[in-house]
Amino acid sequence: MTTTRKLSGRARKAVLLVHVLSAAAWLGIDLALGILVVVALSTTDVNTAGVAIQAIDMFAIWPMFGASIVCMISGVVLGVTSKYGLVKYWWVAIKLFMNVGMSLLIAFSLRPGVAEAARIGERMLAGDPTAVIPSGIMHPVVVAPTLLLFAYILSVFKPWGRIRKSAEPVKRQRRDLVGAV
Repeated sequence: MTTTRKLSGRARKAVLLVHVLSAAAWLGIDLALGILVVVALSTTDVNTAGVAIQAIDMFAIWPMFGASIVCMISGVVLGVTSKYGLVKYWWVAIKLFMNVGMSLLIAFSLRPGVAEAARIGERMLAGDPTAVIPSGIMHPVVVAPTLLLFAYILSVFKPWGRIRKSAEPVKRQRRDLVGAV
């Protein structure tokens, strides 16, 4: 039987606060990213579009990645030190899986795409008429906040219960010479 190492009340509240604030920062950065992308795609002013796309590269990736890592680490600490564990309950395991997946997507998929879009923004500001913002930049702006909101919902409602039900204790039968006769 494994024992769960508990945090003191104050330490648990501190880690929970870090977890909630990092998740809020992550969502806020995602929403700011969305506003910049919508501005860049909807404006007719080339200078505004170029500046908006370049601003994404300047602030979005590393702060967003940092918030996702802090959120993941604090979530792991909360899971390991509470009755919920990391893979005991569906809602915790799904949140962990989503956090790892989204963090990897930020680092390996979004970062190169945003860097390319920033180069396009530079070309737009330089007056290059062939510079066009890729339409695929809208996908992360819709998917990421949706997944983060889903994670918030999982945290509040804690659906689906345990991943594996605890085994029923096996009733032992008496096996001695008296019962055999």
